[in-house]
Amino acid sequence: MIITRTWLEEFIDISKIETDDICKTLNSIGLEVDSLEKNTIAAKVVVGKVLEKVKHPDADKLNICQVDVGEETVQIVCGAKNVDTGQYVPVALVGCQLSPDFKIKKAKLRGVESNGMICSSTELGLAKLNDGILELDNSIGKLVLGKELREYKLLNDEIIEIELTANRGDCLSINGVARELNAYYNIPLYEFEKNVEYNDLGIGQILAIENHKQIDSSLTFKVVDFKDYKLSVLHKLRTAMIGKYEDCNDIKNTINYITHCTGVILNAYNKKMCVEENGLSILEIKKDSDGFDNVYAENQSLSKVAVNHNDIVSQKEDFIIEASYINPELLSKQVFETKVKTGDVYYRASRGSEPDIEKGIDYFTTFVSKYGALIYKGAKNFIEDIEKTAIDVNIDKINAIIGQKISKVEIKRILSSLGFEFKDTSNNVLSIRIPLFRHDIKNIADVTEEIVRIIGIDNIQAKPLAIDEVNRVNNTTYDLIKKNKLRAKAMENGFNETLTYVFASKESLVKYSFETVKEELDILNPIVKELNTYRTTILLNLVEACANNYKIGAKSTSFFEIGTIFDRNRDESKKISFVQTGAIEQEEVSNAGKPENIDLFKFAKKILNTIGKFDLEPMKTINNSFIHPYQNADVIVDGKVIGYISKLHPSVCEDYNLSDTFIAEIDFNEIKNDLVKTVSYSKFQSSKKDLSIITPKTLAYKEIKNVINALDDKNIKQFNLIDIYTDDKLGENESLTIRFVLQNDEKTMEEEDITASMNNILEALETKLSIGLRQ
Repeated sequence: MIITRTWLEEFIDISKIETDDICKTLNSIGLEVDSLEKNTIAAKVVVGKVLEKVKHPDADKLNICQVDVGEETVQIVCGAKNVDTGQYVPVALVGCQLSPDFKIKKAKLRGVESNGMICSSTELGLAKLNDGILELDNSIGKLVLGKELREYKLLNDEIIEIELTANRGDCLSINGVARELNAYYNIPLYEFEKNVEYNDLGIGQILAIENHKQIDSSLTFKVVDFKDYKLSVLHKLRTAMIGKYEDCNDIKNTINYITHCTGVILNAYNKKMCVEENGLSILEIKKDSDGFDNVYAENQSLSKVAVNHNDIVSQKEDFIIEASYINPELLSKQVFETKVKTGDVYYRASRGSEPDIEKGIDYFTTFVSKYGALIYKGAKNFIEDIEKTAIDVNIDKINAIIGQKISKVEIKRILSSLGFEFKDTSNNVLSIRIPLFRHDIKNIADVTEEIVRIIGIDNIQAKPLAIDEVNRVNNTTYDLIKKNKLRAKAMENGFNETLTYVFASKESLVKYSFETVKEELDILNPIVKELNTYRTTILLNLVEACANNYKIGAKSTSFFEIGTIFDRNRDESKKISFVQTGAIEQEEVSNAGKPENIDLFKFAKKILNTIGKFDLEPMKTINNSFIHPYQNADVIVDGKVIGYISKLHPSVCEDYNLSDTFIAEIDFNEIKNDLVKTVSYSKFQSSKKDLSIITPKTLAYKEIKNVINALDDKNIKQFNLIDIYTDDKLGENESLTIRFVLQNDEKTMEEEDITASMNNILEALETKLSIGLRQ
């Protein structure tokens, strides 16, 4: 955002305040000054008037000019195309040092003497207007022949560039910045005086506007006759300084200039573009197929309001001038959802333009009237009555946030100067109505920030930090302890920790059938297009990390991450996720340089060593395309499914150019973090016994396990399935060998004790499952 001192002085009296002080103030109230530049035109550049122009006899592109510079008339040979008799021009006299390496001297050009130079704007250090000379007028001050241009304050200005954050759209105008200085210095803004030159016709005699349906924008229209209009040189230079100048297009330049002054978004339509019916020009306002407000002429869109305005072709005739406003949050959301192409106007509109469009259109008509335009009486208005947002704020809470007592009177003064309305209620509470131009104020914290900005952060007294010792052990503490334990165990088992964005590619989530966040709850402005939604799984990020490492030569990688994911309603949950791809160990002599790839059971054991004991059962429902249809299992603790473990589907491995890969995602909150309790152990010898039993192939091992556990035999310390055997003789059956570890806590087990325990097991299996020993 570019402002200048003299431009500001048209809105607020800062005559008693130094520019350096203004810059310090802007920094202190949150409008960071990026640069300060002081324009000073060189000495011996004076106002001149071209009295005569004749062609150079020996050069087609040169003119011999007689120029009155006050005390004398000098002859200057000039090559500019636009030089002409009667012009007031800047003249660098002989001896003028325009730059360190450019001094004006007497010269002869093709045999003709030249005593000085008629200058362009860039040769004076000003913004570029054209490829010719600069033509002066009284907008810079009364022109006096021979007077040095360095004495004209409006040309020798101080230019301040402000770096604005995205939430301060209210300061994207000279008026907006002046409003901030008004609040800080308590200096009133100048009252705007409407002064318009009208022609004999009213707008209703030449223009009809049809509004087909309810629109989201507020719009107002005026018609202006630009036949005798000419934009002054001062305003051309200012428009060029902000990078919005277009040569020979006074109407577009004026639109850009007034928008920069007021913050109101303006546009112009040539009346000839409209359909004529019964002597009236017809415009239509209606929504397009994407739901945006458009201005149409005979079903041809002239502009997409506040999104993309068509170019303005300057012609000296009647134009329809439009001022518009639309809620920036509504606009940004709609643009994001439709991915529609936007123009330069969207930058201002999406950050929050000035809502007082009637004041903006009045400022415009007053300005152009001053320079020769005539205004048709009346206006066509389609203005929504926007209700100001109201919030209640407690003065004591504001002071508690600031850490310093600010009087209610001072708080009310600051808020009033910033445009807030308020009334006192009971219990030291202010009921505040937020000005329409402050789209970023949502709660008491935002209101408090406004107060601190104007007071100045440096004026808030520093106080010693008071520390009250309280019980800090809570659920957050327990979760942190558990997280650190899991991290340590995961790294002990060969996993490397990653930290990835909580965002993901929506296209990838959909491709692999993962759940996605509802459209209306999704991100409006993603940081990059590849991270355009909230992640609903960490596994996608981990698999992509494996693929990225594979590209740089890491054929075997294993990662884990503890982080947040979201469901379709954007509710958060915490997961710990694992991935391992490639070989289970490095290439070594012991494996002859050919290590085996990781398999499901080895991967599951590493997960078990990390999160603790769990059971595995085949998954009943496969809800994403990452899961292998035949190598998968639910992770179960105390009968509850807390996650899953699986081989990565071969098609996904192919997409990411990975070898055998295994994944797991576990609910962090369901992982136990119990204290390890020490118990006495048996001092007596243990015994190992194997049982080989014949079972139907359709019988799940967990059924056998449940029966044995139900015995609650204290002597059975452990049992594991160690072998599965099948052959043609067994048919539809198979032989399972289960190894038992038996031990008594009070004595050495005798043979009859061991036999009793084993018989109990066989009897229970026979009774409950009708299975027995292999013969």
